[in-house]
Amino acid sequence: KVGADRRAATGGGEGQGGMLEKRCRAGFDGVEEIKRHPFFVTIDWNKLYRKEIKPPFKPAVGRPEDTFHFDPEFTSRTPTDSPGVPPSANAHHLFRGFSFVASNLVQEPAQQEVHKITVHPIVQQLHGNNIHFTDGYEIKEDIGIGSYSVCKRCVHKATETEFAVKIIDKSKRDPSEEIEILLRYGQHPNIITLKDVYDDGKYVYLVMELMRGGELLDRILRQKCFSEREASAVLCTITRTVDYLHSQGVVHRDLKPSNILYMDESGNPDSIRICDFGFAKQLRAENGLLMTPCYTANFVAPEVLKRQGYDAACDIWSLGILLYTMLAGFTPFANGPDDTPEEILARIGSGKYALTGGNWDSVSDTAKDIVSKMLHVDPHQRLTAVQVLRHPWIVNREYLSQNQLSRQDVHLVKGAMAATYFALNRAPQAPRLEPVLSSNLAQRRGMKRLTSTRL
Repeated sequence: KVGADRRAATGGGEGQGGMLEKRCRAGFDGVEEIKRHPFFVTIDWNKLYRKEIKPPFKPAVGRPEDTFHFDPEFTSRTPTDSPGVPPSANAHHLFRGFSFVASNLVQEPAQQEVHKITVHPIVQQLHGNNIHFTDGYEIKEDIGIGSYSVCKRCVHKATETEFAVKIIDKSKRDPSEEIEILLRYGQHPNIITLKDVYDDGKYVYLVMELMRGGELLDRILRQKCFSEREASAVLCTITRTVDYLHSQGVVHRDLKPSNILYMDESGNPDSIRICDFGFAKQLRAENGLLMTPCYTANFVAPEVLKRQGYDAACDIWSLGILLYTMLAGFTPFANGPDDTPEEILARIGSGKYALTGGNWDSVSDTAKDIVSKMLHVDPHQRLTAVQVLRHPWIVNREYLSQNQLSRQDVHLVKGAMAATYFALNRAPQAPRLEPVLSSNLAQRRGMKRLTSTRL
């Protein structure tokens, strides 16, 4: 009765207004009354309590330790003394802002130069404007060079720990998406970890773990003994990681072998890392919020979903190229580095590749089946990451052959692979469709109708 009187006094107490009214936030039945409210009717509170419900999006965190703000597992721990960024070679900058430095008030306005540097918000949060990459790290030799970035080895001055730094030219590419994805999902064991970010206004510096084991394909082709069973283990690890990304609404879109590396020299599939998220995309609702696929139906435009599904299928196609090369010892659509892009694209478009002769005469039928389904020319009929993981060739790995697979010369195979992706990047974009009334013919007809009407 008291709860009813209170609701009557406040105009029903329904919705957000009722919850904001201090006297009737919980009502007569307390929190149970809130849980029964029509606004929350779709929530299974038991599943929510057991953490069985996937969140619609995951907020980015600068460090794994940031979760101590929310989870009782962390809030119950002894507080740590930290200003946010761990002590490093830049520690002498930490309290610089507490010192008084008299300004030169008599300086002429004309002599005052103001440099406006736009710094990435995450970098602003981590370092502010005063700390530069070279204050804490020493740059070493090149590791790799791309069209808009260069990757170098670097050494942390304070600890002498080796890292890799990706230096991105901001005038050529916005690194925001790549940074957010690495911060959100870089804690996955098979995704490269982002250690730190710096921004000097012109370049962004992404400090990441150093991949000492080299490229996946390079290592496999040089390995003395590589079997079908080992190929299954490698593909399983990579596909499991891709499935995790796809389940979070992330597509990589550049899964060429040079972006799949080994963390160390062990050659263990667990040390594989997916790198270079420069072309990766996150699924977003129309309001800009990140969404996971299970929450997209009511918030994401159909054409965005269609594009996302196409990009996910492209990821699987790239893994199919890798699998074919691991098993056959050569690439499916390029014979060598001298093949022209036109020749390669014609072969890709026809969907024809050899599954007989050479290694294919000794490879299992299930291997041929999964390869053909991953390289299907129609992206809608291609396997998904989940379907790849459920395929008998992955599930029944212990029954696969351990005989050594032969392969072509390492440089020839890598050259053919590079030619394949060069051809794909040069492929002409599909024409952008516009409304019929946008065509010149429709506009001319419209003008004629207008003229005849006036006459």
